[in-house]
Amino acid sequence: QVQLVESGGGLVQAGGSLRLSCAASGRIFSLNVMGWYRQAPGKQRELVATINSGRSTNYADSVKGRFTISRDNAKNTVYLQMNSLKPEDTAVYYCNLRPMGRTTNYDFWGQGTQVTVAS
Repeated sequence: QVQLVESGGGLVQAGGSLRLSCAASGRIFSLNVMGWYRQAPGKQRELVATINSGRSTNYADSVKGRFTISRDNAKNTVYLQMNSLKPEDTAVYYCNLRPMGRTTNYDFWGQGTQVTVAS
């Protein structure tokens, strides 16, 4: 099993910044994709950004140029630096880990951390 623990959410004014962290523990495949997803009230969960073990990244168009995903493989930790935050970024942010090459059936999820951006 894999456990994911997020931290770093909170309340921030529009234009501000937050940094989310997610530490993974347990039986972690060395080749994996870690990422962040978010879910706003009344909306479906959506991809924010992912990064694989080789540090290749992928971003949602809505966050490109504002958010940066990174990882520390030695610490099994992924980070999401969020700058120029907008009220529409308000959501619960979830950390995700998937062994590389596997389907969503192999996904592991964190408990989520609330990000609220005030206008």
